[in-house]
Amino acid sequence: MHHHRLTIISSLLLFTVTAGAQTFTLTSPTVGGQATMKEVFNGFGCTGENMSPALDWKNAPEGTMSFAITLYDKDAPTGSGWWHWLAFDIPATTTMLPQGAGDPSKNLMPAGSVQGRTDYGAPGYGGPCPPAGHGPHQYVMTVYALKTDKLGLDASASPAVVGYTINSQTLAKASIVFYYERK
Repeated sequence: MHHHRLTIISSLLLFTVTAGAQTFTLTSPTVGGQATMKEVFNGFGCTGENMSPALDWKNAPEGTMSFAITLYDKDAPTGSGWWHWLAFDIPATTTMLPQGAGDPSKNLMPAGSVQGRTDYGAPGYGGPCPPAGHGPHQYVMTVYALKTDKLGLDASASPAVVGYTINSQTLAKASIVFYYERK
């Protein structure tokens, strides 16, 4: 009898350790450590394809009601960085976005999702386009697991208000980082 109890306890311990290792994770099959011309903005002197990268995420925490996604460049010479993408009210059942989902005209976002106004002044994804000769900029793509299904904002909300509201509702977040330099 004593042996069975030990087996159950060790099985429970193993399950706890394994379950704890399942962290909220974001990956991309289309962008790695460097942005390519597929992701780079088309405009402001840049001639990229302005396609948002494909994104996959897993192991969202219990209680996740929706997701939000941001792409931010802290290195922009503005004093406040540059918001390249703000998407929110993404249904909790979503675990991936296809490449190009950040283009509102393609209707590739899940139903009910909102793409907010970026620092380019329009909703949807706006790719990297740092000043020429400014060195490599760091772009942080973050998916947020949120404890609310709707942020109560629309596409016209400022990036700062969207960011503030996302942060007030965050259960967990996961990021990938890539770089782009315009010579």
